[in-house]
Amino acid sequence: MNQFKDHFSKQAADYATFRPRYPKELFRWLRSIAPARELAWDCATGSGQAAVELAQIFEGVIATDASEEQIANAERHPRVEYRVATAEQSGLQARSVDLVTVAQALHWFDREKFETETRRVLKPGGSVAAWAYKLATVSPAIDAIVNRYYSEVLGPYWPAERVLVEKFEELPFGFEQISAPSFGMTAEWSVAHLLGYLRTWSATQRFMAAENRDPLEDVEEELRRTWGEESRRVVWPLTVKAGRV
Repeated sequence: MNQFKDHFSKQAADYATFRPRYPKELFRWLRSIAPARELAWDCATGSGQAAVELAQIFEGVIATDASEEQIANAERHPRVEYRVATAEQSGLQARSVDLVTVAQALHWFDREKFETETRRVLKPGGSVAAWAYKLATVSPAIDAIVNRYYSEVLGPYWPAERVLVEKFEELPFGFEQISAPSFGMTAEWSVAHLLGYLRTWSATQRFMAAENRDPLEDVEEELRRTWGEESRRVVWPLTVKAGRV
């Protein structure tokens, strides 16, 4: 079994609170590429954000994550069954799933083993979709502060897999390709919400553990001053990979 690298359990409750929501349009499109709407597998579900949206479409959703803390803090829904399991060994029955989804997590997997597992659990003609987002955009001045925090303050503390998010478009995806439309996430946030979100980053947590201080101290004052008191629109473009077996 692939060794699970747990970068998120410690901040699982904050992850559920501060991570942005995926757009409804994405799930309507996912519905259109699934051969049926009986069962979806949301792999590496985290706080369950994708799983509960899939539950609006599918009769049932099995949402797995290797982190017990993430599962414990995930958003509940009567049609979502949460399980602790890895991407490479899901425990699902063979040929039982219409759609497999992976939201902001493909870079953590042993992708060859995950693709083998996906082919095992999908029904003939079943579909798989994975998506990722990079840094948000707010305004040039705010973006510059967040980019500096990302690259200069946290740079050495990012797990090696993070670079795969930056190159998500280039990741091999061993399925018959389905062309995806353009999607993006948007949110109206206060500066406090942004700071909460930045604190969920794996590199923020690794910095805290290594340096015994909060790295946001380096940028928080400037960020609050530049942001102001109002809510601002935050945008994340999504990159979607999709295919079928």
